[in-house]
Amino acid sequence: MSNRVRGVLVALIMTAALAGCGVSVPTDPDGTLHDVSGGELRVGVSADEGLAEVSAGSASGPLIDLVGAFAESIDADVEWSSGSEETLVAEVEAGDLDLIVGGLTDQTPWVDRVGVTRGYTGIDGADDRAIVMFVPLGENAFLAELETFLDTEVGS
Repeated sequence: MSNRVRGVLVALIMTAALAGCGVSVPTDPDGTLHDVSGGELRVGVSADEGLAEVSAGSASGPLIDLVGAFAESIDADVEWSSGSEETLVAEVEAGDLDLIVGGLTDQTPWVDRVGVTRGYTGIDGADDRAIVMFVPLGENAFLAELETFLDTEVGS
């Protein structure tokens, strides 16, 4: 039996085993998508002129509008906070935030500490930068839901 055929058989057996266990892929070990859907989406904003601006406790800009529309699509209320990237990443790691937005690009150094969306250049104010958003590391169902929404709204 060739290695290719053997690989296909192993993949089919694993898929059948997972389906039999009721496991859905992707999953969220901490249940982020389940918790925020119909609940509260806690979003940290790292200010970036033209994308996400913060003043007097309120946020505005194209990224803020996108997050608002995403929250509406999963029936979530948004709780906003702001801070530096480092502070916000620590808050995601601590479980205090579900999402981070700002002038974050696909060249981010935070990839080993947070989940990162694909880069999106079609966001107003991105100036041809591939803008990404951060989610808790390992929360793949939430990340997939967010990317599906972003693909529809701004393309990839």
